Amino acid sequence: MFHFTTRLDHLAALILSRCTCACARTAARVRRHRADHGMSTAEYALGTVAACAFAAVLFAILTSAEVRDVLTRMVTDALQSGG
Repeated sequence: MFHFTTRLDHLAALILSRCTCACARTAARVRRHRADHGMSTAEYALGTVAACAFAAVLFAILTSAEVRDVLTRMVTDALQSGG
C-alpha cells in the first residue's frame, strides 16, 4: 500500500507542477497584454486630437467669407439653371 501511495503522491505532484506551469504561462501572457493597454489608449488619444485639429481647420476654412461666397454662388447658379 505504501508503494501505491507514493506513486499517487508522485502523480499528484506531477499534475500540480504542470498546472502551475500552465498558470504561470497564462499569467505571463496576461501581463504582456496588459502592458499594451496604455499604448492603445495613447494612440486613440493622439488620433482624437488629430481629428479635432483637422475639424477645426476645416471649420475655419468653410466659415471664411471667400468660401461662403463661392458656395452661395454655386447654390444660386444650380437653382437658376434648374428652374
